[in-house]
Amino acid sequence: MIFFEDDDLPLNQVHKELAIQTIETVLEYTKFPYEVDVTLTVTDDAYIHTLNLEHRGKDAATDVLSFPMIDWPKPCDYDFLEGQLNFLINPETGFVILGDIVLSMDHVLAQAKAYQHSFEREFSFLIVHSMLHLLGYDHEDKDDEQLMIKEQKNIMPRIENTRESED
Repeated sequence: MIFFEDDDLPLNQVHKELAIQTIETVLEYTKFPYEVDVTLTVTDDAYIHTLNLEHRGKDAATDVLSFPMIDWPKPCDYDFLEGQLNFLINPETGFVILGDIVLSMDHVLAQAKAYQHSFEREFSFLIVHSMLHLLGYDHEDKDDEQLMIKEQKNIMPRIENTRESED
């Protein structure tokens, strides 16, 4: 179940559907074995700057922040997850609470323009990036960064192909 926190910067239904499709594509690609709860908060640079300073000690706005509920020993370690399920199930939905994504709409728009991408492509890419963080991927060292980039490159065409087939 995807929860949207977007009261300040509302997303239209098309963008909400794209967010859901993106999250589902990542879960399918990584073969995540359970239904999940993910919260997607869409905000502006001012708020994400505050969160980035508070949680990461970085005094700057950023494009996306991820707040995983699982401290993975390695990405997508579903054997490890089995032992953690009692602590991760949302009693209201019965789904695994994967974590929260906070996305700066200011950054989505600026980066789409800077990289000459569509808004939709940049929006999806940042959700993919954040979902991979929720699943235990990071880019703290060169090897981890290369693995994460590879996974992003494998996932993005799946989203774009699904979108094209719906048009």
